[in-house]
Amino acid sequence: MTELATPALALAPPILAIGCALWTRQVFPSLLLGLWSGYLILAQGDLITGSLDTLHALVAVFKSAGNTRTIIFSALMGALILLMQRSGGVRGFVDLISARLHSAESSGRNTHRSMQVMTILIGAFVFIETTISVLVVGTLFRPLYDRFKLSRERLAFLADSTSAPISVLLPLNAWGAYILSLLAQQPEVSDPLGTLIAAVPLNIYALSALSLCFWVALGGKTWGPMNAADQRASKGEVLNEGAQPMVSAEVTEVEPIEGVESRASALLAPLFTLLITMPITLFYTGWPSARVSAAQNLNNLSSQLSYALSEGSGSMAVLTAVCAALLLAGVLYRVRGIMNMKTFVDTSLAGIGGLMPLALMMVFAFALSALCKALGTGPYVAQLCQGNVPIAFFPALTFLVSAFIAFSTGTSWGTFAIMLPIAAPLAAAGDLPQALLLSAVLGGGVFGDHASPISDTTLVSSMAAATDHLDHVRTQLPFALVAGSAAMIFYLLAGLLH
Repeated sequence: MTELATPALALAPPILAIGCALWTRQVFPSLLLGLWSGYLILAQGDLITGSLDTLHALVAVFKSAGNTRTIIFSALMGALILLMQRSGGVRGFVDLISARLHSAESSGRNTHRSMQVMTILIGAFVFIETTISVLVVGTLFRPLYDRFKLSRERLAFLADSTSAPISVLLPLNAWGAYILSLLAQQPEVSDPLGTLIAAVPLNIYALSALSLCFWVALGGKTWGPMNAADQRASKGEVLNEGAQPMVSAEVTEVEPIEGVESRASALLAPLFTLLITMPITLFYTGWPSARVSAAQNLNNLSSQLSYALSEGSGSMAVLTAVCAALLLAGVLYRVRGIMNMKTFVDTSLAGIGGLMPLALMMVFAFALSALCKALGTGPYVAQLCQGNVPIAFFPALTFLVSAFIAFSTGTSWGTFAIMLPIAAPLAAAGDLPQALLLSAVLGGGVFGDHASPISDTTLVSSMAAATDHLDHVRTQLPFALVAGSAAMIFYLLAGLLH
């Protein structure tokens, strides 16, 4: 972290990038402008040094193995999605679900409601990893939403607002392991697991976000940009005029190979491989550390498995999972005579090309996150609020600061790492329940992540639904604000009544 002559300048790059993106609807130039302004600040106004440092920062993204694996994973998901479409897997799944929905319609049930509830339930079922949850939901349901004239913005909202809330409420995944590892480092927290479990019913933002998903899915009234998107889609208009979807038409408007029978198994087999491989790899990559710890203080198997999960590499897990799914797809499609090796490779390369905008977007987002760390944006915001604040406002303030850090940096996990070491001693100093402030940190981090245009989960949700990224941000923001307001009221009352 660099000491700035004017610490408030640490806020300038993310605010400039976000504001410019919302104003111009051009995400790439906005992120680049935010980066350039930050490195100009670090270079004390030297235009040449600041400009060169901006270019070096983009290259430096790939120095992180985790960043590189995540970007490659995103590109390879484009290959997998296109392969599942060309093989007839997506068409087979769509036909299968459509038949069930038409059957439900003939019996008097609302097909739109059934499909949207199914979207939420499948997204919740795949709670092992938020990116995979969003991508699975988008791949499965985007053709159905187009067919039944539901907006892609609605799909992006349901996918995005299900994945992170369910992951933080059911933390038997990488999220839970990561949070437990942070809690274990806080001397004020004597029982990390018990504290995390106690925080679940207090995480009002996550609970409210999920409730709003069901409200929208079951036919509750929408408003603002979402209502406009729904009206447009009901007329058969998939996208707004001038919209720039996060993936190209080469990935979204694809017919199966001529003569190939459309079978859902061509989609479900690779997806199940993806879902099964991810937790196995997570345990495998963390197991060596668990064995070392077992020699010290982890003597029972459950503790070792939990520790292995917390030490596993999430980026390696998702990359391995998509590679395993591609391998399975290649073998399966060859055995069934769907496509030969040349067709498989050509289709994969075309799919990767279709997701290049997302991969490039993630490079910019990672670079901006690293810049915020260098400027000390998160710690600066946290320190602003550690002054003479009445104890009664600690929970609400913790939620608000966590939300702002996540909004500014685009990362909920980075927010947890910044705020948990602050929230734990704050709870102890104010004699407040640790679970209450933990829930405020977790809920605030997810809230800021949902509202931020530079969040990786928000970017992936736009890509999965094949919608314009800023259209997704605009349509989701009102619902995030409603859930955030409910959480703020709760934390204010909890602090005042404690």
